[in-house]
Amino acid sequence: MKVLGLTGWSGSGKTTLAEQLIARLTNRGLRVSTLKHAHHAFDLDQPGKDSHRHRQAGAAQVLISSSKRWALMAELRDEQELKFEDALAQLAPCDLVLVEGFKREDFPKLEIHRPCVGKPLLYGDMPGILAIASDKPLDPEPTVPVIDLNDLDAIEAWVLEYTAWPN
Repeated sequence: MKVLGLTGWSGSGKTTLAEQLIARLTNRGLRVSTLKHAHHAFDLDQPGKDSHRHRQAGAAQVLISSSKRWALMAELRDEQELKFEDALAQLAPCDLVLVEGFKREDFPKLEIHRPCVGKPLLYGDMPGILAIASDKPLDPEPTVPVIDLNDLDAIEAWVLEYTAWPN
């Protein structure tokens, strides 16, 4: 099971890209699940929320974790928040797990970067970033691949190469 994080600052378009990738990859026959970390209490499957959007896009499973509860729904009550590895272990086998959150964990990631958000690149300060999807050229040019954020075909091709699909 391959794991790929979609990481970036709030407002960079991580959830929108996740939706688009889930739809494209599942149309190719990949079994895709998502793991979303929340920093707050949450309720599941409310229209407009990330978990609902991921499910509507075709994810086989959606797992969200926060300090209050985690779901495929399990109340944590007084227990500690799930660790990244424990959250992954809750998912059924699949071809790819797209992860939003857990950005300080060391696992493979695609950084989503929009300079208009006004935040610096995470690349260089965060472990695991294999490539950057940006809507503007980056200067200086990073040593990892930079993909046009508006070129979904190129992003999909990069993800397919990363997953080695078809196996």
